[in-house]
Amino acid sequence: MRDRIEKALDKIRPMLRADGGNVELVDVTSDGVVKLKLTGSCGCCPMSQLTLKNGVEKIIKQEVPEIKEVIAL
Repeated sequence: MRDRIEKALDKIRPMLRADGGNVELVDVTSDGVVKLKLTGSCGCCPMSQLTLKNGVEKIIKQEVPEIKEVIAL
């Protein structure tokens, strides 16, 4: 499952990098929660939660339907 999540993140990374940020996969729990760390500009951006939920989470759930939630650490 981690590999599928990383592939989904690879689709998102170019957009994040264009704004000086990135995302790092920290953990995937057995109950379907993906834990990410937003880095660079994304780590301190006031819009990061919106990006996380409306962008990153949406794409990960499309690619890996068994994921229940995506959270930032």
